[in-house]
Amino acid sequence: ILSSLLVVACSAAMLAPNLPLLLISVFLIGVSANITQQLIPFAASLVSSEQKGATLGTLMMGLTIGILLSRTLSGFVGEQFGWRSVFLMSAVLAALFGILLRVFLPSNKPHTNLRYWPLIKSTLALFIKHKSLQHFTLSGAFWFASFNVLWATLAIYVSDEPFNYNAQQAGLFGVIALAGVIGAKSSGKWVSKLGSKALIMIALTLAAIGFAITGLFNGSLASLVIGIILIDFAIFSAQVANQVRVFSIEPTAQSRINGIYMLGYYIGGAVGSMVGVKAFALYQWPAVVAVSIIFILLSGIFNSFAKK
Repeated sequence: ILSSLLVVACSAAMLAPNLPLLLISVFLIGVSANITQQLIPFAASLVSSEQKGATLGTLMMGLTIGILLSRTLSGFVGEQFGWRSVFLMSAVLAALFGILLRVFLPSNKPHTNLRYWPLIKSTLALFIKHKSLQHFTLSGAFWFASFNVLWATLAIYVSDEPFNYNAQQAGLFGVIALAGVIGAKSSGKWVSKLGSKALIMIALTLAAIGFAITGLFNGSLASLVIGIILIDFAIFSAQVANQVRVFSIEPTAQSRINGIYMLGYYIGGAVGSMVGVKAFALYQWPAVVAVSIIFILLSGIFNSFAKK
């Protein structure tokens, strides 16, 4: 159902004759593109607790590759063929992977027979019930906010002096950020050795250092590359570690718990994007760096409240 809706939404965005219809289409793309967040708890429910870290690391590797290379690919396609062609490409990919998921995904039965609105209420009840889920969610929301501060403003930053890059060239930073794939994959193994809390603290420290490097050497391509590598490595490592402990809260409600966690996560990302663009408009790149580090510090505070 979500794959079909995604194809329709991408097609509608491609054909949108005005901004209101484009915004509605993009909203529906956001709703249906959460297929990923159905697959992650589904996969986690199929493996033992000892295998969760490695499994989530593999899934996050795929997710990271998709997120980062999409920037590069869409930048190229948009530059060469126009913005509507990007949505056409998305519709084709959504149709292809919808068919593959239908063919290869194993069947499963839900753990609950609740109707939709009682299910939503029970999800909120889980958030209220588990203090640890609140801490994990807020910590993740703030570091994802910092991540989106960077990526919402990066293309604007490098389009001006001294870089003067076009959309296609700016998209190539997504390839550089593939270091995050290494972080996502390797962190699954380190969770069992260091524990999620310690690993996330290390990751947040690396992210803060990455932001600081881009700020201290403002206008330097080398510092920007090094900073992006550290930031992406750190953020995706932290995400794997956080989701391992999120899925350990209540095994019979993994999808609902992941749903409320990812809701907070993406709200954090949206807030980060808005704040980042505003900060850049007011005080340029130094403000972006300052806001990002503040978000990282807030994330670390909530992570310090967690027990594991």
